[in-house]
Amino acid sequence: MSAINKKVEEVNILKSKIEESKATVVVEYAGLTVSDIKTLRDELREENVEFKVIKNNISARAFEAADFSGMNDYFTGPTAVAFSKDDVTAAARILNNFSKKNKALILKGGTLESDIATLEQVQELAVLPNKEGMLSMLLSVMEAPIRGLAQVTNQISEQKDN
Repeated sequence: MSAINKKVEEVNILKSKIEESKATVVVEYAGLTVSDIKTLRDELREENVEFKVIKNNISARAFEAADFSGMNDYFTGPTAVAFSKDDVTAAARILNNFSKKNKALILKGGTLESDIATLEQVQELAVLPNKEGMLSMLLSVMEAPIRGLAQVTNQISEQKDN
């Protein structure tokens, strides 16, 4: 297999990963130690997020092939991409928290569903709770009126008894 065919295959594999992901986050990792990267990968893996270091030209071509043209500026310097398949917030949340502890990791941007996400959008996404947290909040909001009705009914019942 020629070098060009290998690169085309790499682009196609990466394009598939991008299309299968609910969100991606592009980061610059210059200055991170091997130990730091291992720790980061372990944290990401716990949330089913894949973290890959890929050549910039391969990444740029794959994102363009996946209909995310305009991301070329993200692919300068030592760059890695996190692919989140299950939880939209997972990659952004973990990488954002890690970057606060380790200034060598720099968030650049990414994708969210079918849109390009700016750095600001990735940071906003990072502060949202995970899927289970959101469902819990939704349940609490839905449960509140029922709980209130039950309390009022109980108070009316107690007043009639007195």
